[in-house]
Amino acid sequence: MSQFKGFSQAGLDFLQNVCIYNSREWFTKNRAIYDNELVKPFRLLVEQLAPEMLKIDQWFETKPAIGKTLSRINRDTRFSKDKSLYRDRLWLTFKRPSKDWKESPCFFFEMDPYGYRYGLGYYCVPKQTMDIFREEINQDHEKFLQMAKCVKKPFKLVGESYKRPLVKDLPPKIANWYNRKDLAALASSDNIEDMFGEKLVDTLSKGFKQLTPLYDYLLKVEIIKHIPTL
Repeated sequence: MSQFKGFSQAGLDFLQNVCIYNSREWFTKNRAIYDNELVKPFRLLVEQLAPEMLKIDQWFETKPAIGKTLSRINRDTRFSKDKSLYRDRLWLTFKRPSKDWKESPCFFFEMDPYGYRYGLGYYCVPKQTMDIFREEINQDHEKFLQMAKCVKKPFKLVGESYKRPLVKDLPPKIANWYNRKDLAALASSDNIEDMFGEKLVDTLSKGFKQLTPLYDYLLKVEIIKHIPTL
């Protein structure tokens, strides 16, 4: 089986040129670069990460295919003011198959011409999910704080917060999570050379493993959310 050897400057140049040209004619002419310098290494990256990701959750989708673990470069412009046809960034995700993956917790890696980012979070987290998340925090503050220790360097907690605290006088470490409208544990870098070598596999694997306690916590929230109400 072929091994992931890293992305290339040609791939990053392609993504940068997407911003400049962004036409079907240009994309068709340069399709081979997209296929060989971006899609192919992304598929190899998924294949090499898959065994470790399945240890985190045996139900993860791990098929190295566009629309499964890999993003599409084509943009859906139907409801957007931005009518550009192609994205200048690509990403992979590890998540359980669902009708609406945007509302499920997922591990991700995303790259663009200027850097990369990876971590764990939601594309669009429903309010119901965050309400249950807060209820779980209230069940046991100490247990939650023990779990939250996994969000440490290189990751940081990100996400929009309410302007006013939902509950007054919470300990700062709890409030930092409790008052979020959405959340993600995110690591990012503008050192593009990191993407040019096979060490990226180890970086992502180690990082995703570090965040497993948070994933397990969010998965419990998902399970509670889908318990039928009487």
